[in-house]
Amino acid sequence: MAAKLQRVLDEISQQMRASTDWGEVASYIPELGEVRPDQFAISVATADGGLFSAGDFQTRFSAQSITKVFTLAIALGRAGDQLWHRVGREPSGTAFNSIVQLEHEQGRPRNPFVNAGAIVTTDEVLAGREPREALAEFLGFVRAAAEDDDIHINADVARSETAHGHRNAAHAHFLASFGNLKNPPEKVLGTYFHHCATEMTTQQLAKAGRFLIGTGSYPRMVSLDRVRRLNALMLTCGHYDGSGEFAYRVGLPAKSGVGGGILGVVPGQASIAVWSPGLNRNGNSKLGTEAMEQLAREMDWSVF
Repeated sequence: MAAKLQRVLDEISQQMRASTDWGEVASYIPELGEVRPDQFAISVATADGGLFSAGDFQTRFSAQSITKVFTLAIALGRAGDQLWHRVGREPSGTAFNSIVQLEHEQGRPRNPFVNAGAIVTTDEVLAGREPREALAEFLGFVRAAAEDDDIHINADVARSETAHGHRNAAHAHFLASFGNLKNPPEKVLGTYFHHCATEMTTQQLAKAGRFLIGTGSYPRMVSLDRVRRLNALMLTCGHYDGSGEFAYRVGLPAKSGVGGGILGVVPGQASIAVWSPGLNRNGNSKLGTEAMEQLAREMDWSVF
């Protein structure tokens, strides 16, 4: 399989680079708005220890909402199923930063991957501690999963998000008004903006996602039962109001970020990381989605 997988990744990289439409970068976060859209990288970490890459796989990018997978894993480790009293598990059908649904459902976010839901899980990770302590736990989790200590938070991106995160601030204060935050909104937001500003290469991200494969080959970050639940949420909610379309086209659990990254999982087989900073209308990587679809088809990877 190794030779075929590398050949497929090389072919996908070549095809993506020939594209004439790279999508639009997330310019509402100024630091991300400066990223060149014409970049592409893809990496696959296999259950047997292999690591395969093509494109700009040594370039670091902002993980953004992909970090919600790791904070959710940590929050569940702290609160268990009690977390689900504060946040739901259903697809949203609305944009990732919509506040309408939050108001309609009385301050209980639809799922942990929309921004309001991720603010709640970040609040749970804080659990009365200082942000630096929560962020140290978060980075420790990601680094342990990737077996790589060279993963860091980009302070410039965090500042950019803080300065322009008015809608997220509205979410946090709205959650607080319904009693669904344990910590002050400003403290939760600072922690949230910082973990979203984590930078990784596709190789690092693919390795960090190996704990979601569900095999015993790597450090067991969470239980196998919880791995299955995380993958289920990634499949149904990981691409916001584009989740159904992604499931139809790709057929794999995956979580996107507005930095242009996607973390995907082939249960029992592989972890996939793809990056191209240009986004489609749903805020997901345009070429990243196309690359994931082609990879799944060429390798016959699907949960269906």
